[in-house]
Amino acid sequence: MFTGIIEEVATVHHLEKENDNLHLTIKANFTSELKIDQSVAHNGVCLTVVEINNDLFKVTAIKETLDKTNLGNLTVGDSVNLERGMILGERLDGHLVQGHVDQIGTCIEKTSQNGSHIFTFKYDESLGNVTIEKGSITVNGVSLTVVNSKEDRFSVAIIPYTLEHTTFNKIVSGDIVNLEFDVIGKYAKRLYKQ
Repeated sequence: MFTGIIEEVATVHHLEKENDNLHLTIKANFTSELKIDQSVAHNGVCLTVVEINNDLFKVTAIKETLDKTNLGNLTVGDSVNLERGMILGERLDGHLVQGHVDQIGTCIEKTSQNGSHIFTFKYDESLGNVTIEKGSITVNGVSLTVVNSKEDRFSVAIIPYTLEHTTFNKIVSGDIVNLEFDVIGKYAKRLYKQ
């Protein structure tokens, strides 16, 4: 379980294909604090640490993960948002994030607005996911509040701190992002359908 509060923007050091799997080697400042079999969210995708070597750690994304996320689009040198699993008993500064990406979306607009930045994302509404005004959404692992919720799109307002300390400063119109919709909203929608 995660909170959507990004700990570090790290760098993809190496990528290796093996059959349908992709091994990602990440260079991160907190690697020395990791252990094998620990969960780390990469752009919002929960992956298991399988190898540690100095300041590098390796995780593996299987075909299912690559089919439903933007991890397969990463190249060496790209930045990724990282978050380790939350610690019980600590403050929950974001919202409950599972690290299970529901689908990808596309940035269709990015505008500046007197100190904040508005990003609009479009997604395939036929997959049954929904947003609500002032509800929670996770974009590339970042816990955010929805503004301007529509049937197949939504916007988020990014403060300067978040822009500077996540990969949002690199997102441009046309970029593919990972979306995890609010877990409580997903359960409520399912119960409503019954």
